[in-house]
Amino acid sequence: MPYLRLAFLFVAAFELNAFAPDVLSHLQSLGGTEATLAQSLWCLGLLMVFGWLASKAAVGTVFPSFTLQLLLGIVLHDALAPLSSQLALAVVVCTALAAIILKSGGDELDRKQFAKIAFPTLMMAVVGYLVTFFVMFLLLLWSGLDSKTAALLSAIIGSTDPAALIPTLRNVRFLPQYQRVVDISVAESALNDAVGAIFTAAVAAMVMAQVPMETVQGLAQGLFSPDNLLQLGQQFVVGTLAGLVGWGAMVWLERYRQADHPYQAPFDFSLIVAIPLLTFLLAQALHGNGFLAAFVAGLLANFNRSAEHFHHLIEQTETQIESVAKPVIFMMVGPFVSLPMLVDTALMGLGVSVLFMMVARPVAVMLALLPSGISFKEKLFLCAVRETGVIPVVLAVITVAQFAELQWLMPLTAWVVIWTLTVLPAITPWLSRRLNMVQT
Repeated sequence: MPYLRLAFLFVAAFELNAFAPDVLSHLQSLGGTEATLAQSLWCLGLLMVFGWLASKAAVGTVFPSFTLQLLLGIVLHDALAPLSSQLALAVVVCTALAAIILKSGGDELDRKQFAKIAFPTLMMAVVGYLVTFFVMFLLLLWSGLDSKTAALLSAIIGSTDPAALIPTLRNVRFLPQYQRVVDISVAESALNDAVGAIFTAAVAAMVMAQVPMETVQGLAQGLFSPDNLLQLGQQFVVGTLAGLVGWGAMVWLERYRQADHPYQAPFDFSLIVAIPLLTFLLAQALHGNGFLAAFVAGLLANFNRSAEHFHHLIEQTETQIESVAKPVIFMMVGPFVSLPMLVDTALMGLGVSVLFMMVARPVAVMLALLPSGISFKEKLFLCAVRETGVIPVVLAVITVAQFAELQWLMPLTAWVVIWTLTVLPAITPWLSRRLNMVQT
């Protein structure tokens, strides 16, 4: 029955997409502001409704709702066509939602617990990212991709994502001695997103500057040139400082509520959303990385840990992110990838995904955690915890807006997201039991 419901949903999306051009043509005939408003509301309505339907249809199936949302967006490619012609709007929406998600990712981590796992987490998030990046770049070159697409795709999919990971781990009762590696997997995904954003921007700048990158050596020389290292350092430092400002705003909000207005927390939702956005803006205005700033603000604030009257607000915020922000971002792939494009790249997408999961991730884990003291069993677990989701999709949308000629970038990113979000959460509980890491 669940799969019949799922099939019906995709048939409905396919039929709607078939007559969508006629609807859009009529809306376009309204002319001027009315046409723009009507088409925008049409797209927004489709994103919201089908995002919700995908979440409901995923119940009882092996497919995470995020995978279904991405696929539905692609099926609705023609219906969402106005978004592909308004690249600035798509970039702004994805960036704003990603900043809120990253701030929420920082909230997920108790900073006191994070301090205990900071070293292995940083090794995984930074060194592991770099290993993944260069290994995938080499493998993609061998697969026949051009160097620009290979470099940008490697940078984009290097970011992990806890979209399906956190719900999966909540349903597995790990033994106390293995809780550390579970925390590392969640913390890596939050910090790694900011690292991926910084390096993707750096690689995009190199592509625009036509820096030679036909080989791993050429890419490394360009990426770690003195000028580029200076820019990367500026992105990290300024992003961190902007995050400290966001942290200060969070601390002020907490003290304000505790001192004078402890029972008005529901009205604070606008500030909870505005602070990461303004923190992102501050970092960008000073040539820092806004994603890092939003994450740092959430990580350091952790106001939900100490103020009980904020707990409901944080739960409400997380619900909004799950029900609105993430579905919108995943379905935003649709305007840039058609069903024929997805079919044409299916074999290549499978190959890239297999290399990513079976080669790049294990190599990255083993090398990054050499000096960490993490056991081999825990490393095997981390090899299988490697979803690619929200932030890579955002980075892909931003990159495609800059390099529309790189036609394989978005569909290949979509395939990596589809395979990692579908396969890895499904095998994580099984692998945990095989490794004797769970309570019986």
